[in-house]
Amino acid sequence: MNDQKARILIVDDDPIVADSIAEYLRTNGYETATASSGNEALQAAEDSARCVSSHRPRPFSVCIVDIAMPGMDGLELIRMMRNAHTDVVPIAITGYGTIEQAVQAIRLGAIDYLTKPVIDDELRIAVEKAVQQHALIAENANLRSQLDQRYGLDNIVGSDDRMRHIYEIIESVAPSRTTVLMSGESGTGKSLIARAVHRRSPRADKPFVEVSCGSIPETLLESELFGHTKGAFTGAHTDKPGRFLAAHEGTLFLDEINSASAAMQLKLLRVLQERTFESVGSNTPIEVDVRVILASNEPLEDLVAAGKFRQDLYYRINVVSVNLPPLRDRIGDIMTLADHFLELKSAELKRQVIGFDDDAIESLRRYSWPGNVRELENIIERAVVLTKAVRIGADDLPVYVLENSTGNLLRSATASNALPGITGPYDATPLRQALEEPEKQIILAALEANEWNRQKTAEQLDINRTTLYKKIKQYDLERYARTG
Repeated sequence: MNDQKARILIVDDDPIVADSIAEYLRTNGYETATASSGNEALQAAEDSARCVSSHRPRPFSVCIVDIAMPGMDGLELIRMMRNAHTDVVPIAITGYGTIEQAVQAIRLGAIDYLTKPVIDDELRIAVEKAVQQHALIAENANLRSQLDQRYGLDNIVGSDDRMRHIYEIIESVAPSRTTVLMSGESGTGKSLIARAVHRRSPRADKPFVEVSCGSIPETLLESELFGHTKGAFTGAHTDKPGRFLAAHEGTLFLDEINSASAAMQLKLLRVLQERTFESVGSNTPIEVDVRVILASNEPLEDLVAAGKFRQDLYYRINVVSVNLPPLRDRIGDIMTLADHFLELKSAELKRQVIGFDDDAIESLRRYSWPGNVRELENIIERAVVLTKAVRIGADDLPVYVLENSTGNLLRSATASNALPGITGPYDATPLRQALEEPEKQIILAALEANEWNRQKTAEQLDINRTTLYKKIKQYDLERYARTG
């Protein structure tokens, strides 16, 4: 079935041939234009590619090129067209066809090669194939764009100084094949960093393969990584390529490498050093070109000291190290990330949710985030699904977030030299009520330390000024300013 929207450029120094082909393609539902030289064709392609107005012609999908033209010949035009307009699919035609010309045209990017006089059915089939190729190129470009939006560096949110340093490391290390070792608690975004390194590298168009070593039984991990041959073990009914081979010329991300057994660590050391391995059940070496990124949710240096991780492997993989801080230590990034996830989830779920009210903001900032960024993303998605308002309120957050929102508040009270403690016997009081007095004392201490400058106090406590005003009124703190 013809694509009625496809626009085709016919390039031939013989206007009769060009007009004839154009007329035939128009009767088949295509839009056409003609050019009599290579320079004219390039200019036409450039003009149409710049079009954004509905009143001007759309970009070309296919370019039919005569090989034998004076000046710039068809082969040179195909080369230049492919360099300048990678989505335009060329078809070569000539009255003096040779095998050498056909091979060269295909190598330069032509999808087909036809000889004059062009047979209508052959032309129609070639154009249909070229239009399908153009659609495939456009779809791949769209998928790459979506990958860049989802996994690109711009998708890593945060202004914390440590995160800025990580951005710089990604920019520096991505173009190389250097091994990267990441550490940090679960949920801090190690997979996202690994994908960002891949997307910024020359391997971006090649496979990105992720393996969570901790989720695969030790008996199966070797087969999963290196593959196996038929009959290598019970249940191996066919040959199976492993993840290393699947990531050939791309990037392999090994998460939770700290869970790998001693035997697996030795095999990994060999493949990283020699870039070769054998499948389970085979003695034939397989060469592989893979960029390896590893991550651990435990400090590997501690495991090395305890004899649980090979020292030689640790030194081999610790070429460039990235330590991802937990979210509880990035208090200033919590709402930046929350706003980012709110925008993403609202779009995905087609909900009109535009922000957070003050109580929700305060609760999110005060929570200690044991699950880090992943937990924050899940909580925001839950809130978007459940809220019935245009802004997420505290009631839209899980109860455990509201009941455990103390850790970050204590770290935020930098204006005071001392924090209020619990004295006397335990009194069975609801948690929110029990927290009121410590919160009051922290805010009062911060106000006094900043000479009642509310803007400075709000910044030090990492809350917005509106929330601070509400707390001052709630706890009647103005009387301390008047009498102090």
